[in-house]
Amino acid sequence: MDDSAERYQKSFPVSWEQLHRDAKALAWRLADKGPWESVVAITRGGLVPSAIIARELEIRMIDTVCVSSYEHQSQSGVEVIKRVEGSGKGVLLIDDLVDTGRTAKVVREMMPDAHFATVYAKPEGRPMVDSFVTEVSQDTWIFFPWDTELSFVEPIANNRR
Repeated sequence: MDDSAERYQKSFPVSWEQLHRDAKALAWRLADKGPWESVVAITRGGLVPSAIIARELEIRMIDTVCVSSYEHQSQSGVEVIKRVEGSGKGVLLIDDLVDTGRTAKVVREMMPDAHFATVYAKPEGRPMVDSFVTEVSQDTWIFFPWDTELSFVEPIANNRR
């Protein structure tokens, strides 16, 4: 049995509509914490939530921090591909999810004064972020809409035969 099968016992599929609602809810939480000079998306997962939040908060300056830490359902070492200059003062740092907090720790060290917000948070990574909308258990794998396709699923009755 591989590590991901042991670690992720539950799945949480997120639709485009749900992601949009949750990102907008995050924007509501962030609205009174500004003013914000810019949004920095942690790629790739933070791109879509950042676009929604930037629109809702009328922020026109958007940049990216590019990191890599996942290979499907397993985490590897964190590799910084592109940095952003500055301490992060006045910056909203946005990602889709904080999981173990390893990526968050690297980006936090890079931008210690940024306000770090994620749409979803797991218990291990939650202390690394300033704001989030929904907490899910550590053993849950979130299936984001950009990682999934619609396909036929057998009815439950057919699987019980």
